[in-house]
Amino acid sequence: MTTTAKIKPRALVTASGGPRYAVALVVDALGTGLLRPFLLLYGVAVLGLSAPVTGAAMTAGVVAGLVCVPAVGRWLDRGARSSVVAASMLVRVGGVALLLAAPAGNVGLFGAAALFLGVGNQAWPAALVATVAHGRERDAALAAGRALRNGALGVGALIATVCLAGGPAALRALAAVTGLAYLAAAYLAGSVRLRSDPAAAPAEDTDGSPAPRMRALLAANVVYVFCLNVPEIALPLILVTQLDASPVWSAAIFVANTVLVVTLQVPLTVLLSRFPRRTVLAVAGVVLSVSYVGFLAATSLGHGWGAPAVAAVSVLCTLGEIIYAGSATALVTHLAPARVLGRALARFQVSTGFGLAVSPAAITALAAHGPAALWGSLTAATLLSATAVAR
Repeated sequence: MTTTAKIKPRALVTASGGPRYAVALVVDALGTGLLRPFLLLYGVAVLGLSAPVTGAAMTAGVVAGLVCVPAVGRWLDRGARSSVVAASMLVRVGGVALLLAAPAGNVGLFGAAALFLGVGNQAWPAALVATVAHGRERDAALAAGRALRNGALGVGALIATVCLAGGPAALRALAAVTGLAYLAAAYLAGSVRLRSDPAAAPAEDTDGSPAPRMRALLAANVVYVFCLNVPEIALPLILVTQLDASPVWSAAIFVANTVLVVTLQVPLTVLLSRFPRRTVLAVAGVVLSVSYVGFLAATSLGHGWGAPAVAAVSVLCTLGEIIYAGSATALVTHLAPARVLGRALARFQVSTGFGLAVSPAAITALAAHGPAALWGSLTAATLLSATAVAR
């Protein structure tokens, strides 16, 4: 068991690469918070594209981004650090420029913009994790980054909603501001000039060969990551189609999820850092599984009490999500030898992206067969993954 002192704000800034680098991450998070919620709206409202075409272009961008992630891992393993982060931000600047240049009805330029944005978004996580400090301070720094990003997404969604009322001109202005934010973040990150010598860096202590354990972790992660889409996809689907509840419940759950992540991600990660990362990740699977059983019980209550019960259980699900997010990446950095850390992080990002890509289709397909099929399948798969992690 490892004891961990309380992480102070100044230590978080230092662990994140220093003040300039921390400011770059803040600017990047705000830029992503502005961009992600309104990209679909931009394609539909500004360029006049159909929703299916816009969604397909965005999906293609995500897939292309995943294909590029292994190359990012190899770049990181050659010692690059802040330059990779800056490059991921500059790629997104190019994506925003293509958005602004695209005339109405032009699918090609919008698809190219989605491609650039997808590449930048998928390359960023691995680059960030490889750059910040080592050990438990890195766990806390990554938790702070995730809390910041969730808060930025909430703010971005609100701003995008306001801009939508202003019409296409307001959305174009929002895109321009986002591009400038990415450009500023790229400059700040690049100016730090962080590099490392992976061959000389000491690997964190591990017991046994890390390769089989990494494969088990990556497979489990595909299932674990479904929890990230439960508040956005599964719960609204269940509430509206099966419980005939007001959409207000879905919105309230999403807001509560965001608030809980922003406020609890860092303190809960630091609190649990006294325990082995593997144990914490296994516990996250158990908590998520219990919440899925709770959702099944809540939906059986039907109209009236069903929606409030689902909202109450969603708090437990969010706690499981917070524990998962605070321990999964940390366990990857613990298992991977320093000389191949970039490639290990790249593979982890691919498994995360794959889980996020398939979960909407899997959730909607299972929900079509009723609550028992949806929550029963998620419970069984998550418990199996937690068992694999524990072993």
